[in-house]
Amino acid sequence: MSKQWIAQWIQDPIFSGVKPLPMLHKELDTVENRHPDALKNRHTLFRKTFTLTDAPKQAELNISADDYYKLYINGVFVAQGPAQSYPTHYFYNRLDIAAYLRTGTNVIAVHVYYQGLVNRSMNSGDLRQGLIAEVYTDRRLCLITDDSWTCTAAKEYIGEETVGYDTQYLENIDSRLEHKGWTAAEYDDADWERPALAAAADHQLELQPTPALSVYERRPQSVQRLSAGRYVIDFGTELTGQFTMRACGGSGERIVIRCGEELNPDGDGVRYELRCNCKYEEVWTLSGGEDVLSFYEYKAFRYVEVLGSEEAIDEDSFAAVVRHYPLDESSCRFSSSDPVLDQIWSICANGVKYGAQENFVDCPSREKGQYLGDNTVIGHTHMYLSGDARLVKKALEDFARSTAVCSGMMAVAPGNFMQEIADFSLQWPMQLWQYYRHTGDLAFLMEMAPVGEKLVAYFDKYKDHTGLLYHVAEKWNLVDWPDNLRDGYDFPLTRPVTEGCHNVVNAYYYGCKKTMNEIRKELGLPEEDLAPLKDAFLAAFYDAEAGLFVDAVGSRHSSLHANVLPLLFGLAERESVPNIVRLIRDKRFSCGVYFSYFVLKALAEAGEYALMYDLIRGEDEHSWVNMLREGATTCFEAWGKDQKWNTSLCHPWASSPIPLLIEEIIGLKPHKPGWEEIRFNPQIPPQLTELQLSLTLPSGTVRIFVVKGQADIEASPGIRIIT
Repeated sequence: MSKQWIAQWIQDPIFSGVKPLPMLHKELDTVENRHPDALKNRHTLFRKTFTLTDAPKQAELNISADDYYKLYINGVFVAQGPAQSYPTHYFYNRLDIAAYLRTGTNVIAVHVYYQGLVNRSMNSGDLRQGLIAEVYTDRRLCLITDDSWTCTAAKEYIGEETVGYDTQYLENIDSRLEHKGWTAAEYDDADWERPALAAAADHQLELQPTPALSVYERRPQSVQRLSAGRYVIDFGTELTGQFTMRACGGSGERIVIRCGEELNPDGDGVRYELRCNCKYEEVWTLSGGEDVLSFYEYKAFRYVEVLGSEEAIDEDSFAAVVRHYPLDESSCRFSSSDPVLDQIWSICANGVKYGAQENFVDCPSREKGQYLGDNTVIGHTHMYLSGDARLVKKALEDFARSTAVCSGMMAVAPGNFMQEIADFSLQWPMQLWQYYRHTGDLAFLMEMAPVGEKLVAYFDKYKDHTGLLYHVAEKWNLVDWPDNLRDGYDFPLTRPVTEGCHNVVNAYYYGCKKTMNEIRKELGLPEEDLAPLKDAFLAAFYDAEAGLFVDAVGSRHSSLHANVLPLLFGLAERESVPNIVRLIRDKRFSCGVYFSYFVLKALAEAGEYALMYDLIRGEDEHSWVNMLREGATTCFEAWGKDQKWNTSLCHPWASSPIPLLIEEIIGLKPHKPGWEEIRFNPQIPPQLTELQLSLTLPSGTVRIFVVKGQADIEASPGIRIIT
């Protein structure tokens, strides 16, 4: 049942009377951007004081903001949010705030940020701005947002330059313009304005189905003083968040802050012009008193370089304010006799940890967007690492809601950045089925199945006379990314795509339909006969002489991609399987890290566990070991830093070893949805003499121990193990 709000949306008076812009459209449609520049990059502070005769036993705050809020109560940071969402399903957070309230005067202070850019990161650029909140103490309504609040612009964020794909503004903070102490109850806000009531607010509010982010401080692993007033700070790992410190210098004195994922090649300072098209250099201007550096937006970084006056800088205050989706690291623990395999697991786990924000992000630097295809890998991994499937469920809903634009789904959701990728859309039913197998959430499967049916119907429009997809021109035909890791795929993947019929999009089409049949079967619905489609695929793409699949009708080239997917989805006849396995053994990972997930799954489908493990543990140029050789602490966007023109060094789509080790090498799979019955069929290679894995699953906990080829499993009561 939807909550009935008494509170009103309030907003910065500069937005008064401004009507929201329509933002949703097909990618190839041309839409005029009518956003006033003066309303971009707007930081607004809201405050409300109130009195309590007694500290409440219970206190609940319902709060949302557009684009984003950071909440303080009586000077203490409490939470931030909400998760990005469409206005038709706009999220609010429900927070327990009893611990922050006290007898007497209290203040709620909220820093709301409206970015105004159309990108993958923020649900912005639509001129929707504001705040809504309600406080209940001991179950009685205590406080609402209305025009009795006060507000003012936070003018210290003076940066105008953007980084990444217009992902965020650099902030260049001028502390002389700060409202110091504004989050405290005793602050005098008599000269602040009254907010405007947002008459045009059209948000349809829904309780956010996931918790607010985990936000905490991390101290540096090391601090190196290069010279007077010049420091390099190392946090020991790539992370997501903001750098903070204290300083006390003359009014107008400047400190330069540079963040980066790596050091300069000569070791002299931080490489702040990142490979991934982010230049993380900002200037902090001091007020003349004691100042605290308070960036608002987050970055991906490991190192920070600070340059300023030795006398002004408080070296002991260097810290990172880390943010990511809450993760109980005891939910999944892995160790083995192979320290390199442990390191591979670690960089993949860290990539997913820091790449899981309010939604999954392809990278927490250049884009910060949730991509549908990336989620095939990231969501699968995250369910194991976290023991929490809520973020995957939310992601499935995010993309289901993108069908308001196109029944064939958008590639990025939620948000106002319009991109469409056919390969990614066709994976959505696979993600839904994966979620259902993991959780046993039958009600959600039933709710989402019609979305899958409409998605299939969208692609059916592109069938030619044989039943294969021909010229899916509305959406990118990706195959793999970056384009230099497509193994010479012999079909021009222009945008819009060239006319013709090619292998990969049709293999995904078959895989999508095959998964929909699994869903229909589970729901007791009629299944589609896929035999004609399989016959058409074989007739179009199978080269009987070579015993391999070719890339496109009329092509003689057999790429890795054109053979892996037919093997995975059961399109390859028995006699061709050895040929495809030999091709994979020869080509190895002649693909991007994203596609490695499908390579490994296809090998498992063929029972080729030794080759599968060899690829995970390989030391080729295209390997996770190569990432380690190049200093990775989180998995990369490509196999190496120079293998893509704008490589980000934290890209959770490269985390496929974790779910594939668990399911195929360690051999742990749900026998029935929800893990109440577990199939255990270990395929541990002899070189892995010891291994331990503990997992929190929806049905309980499982522990696996392997010593010299002997595998033992322990499970919570009520879990049935099938070997």
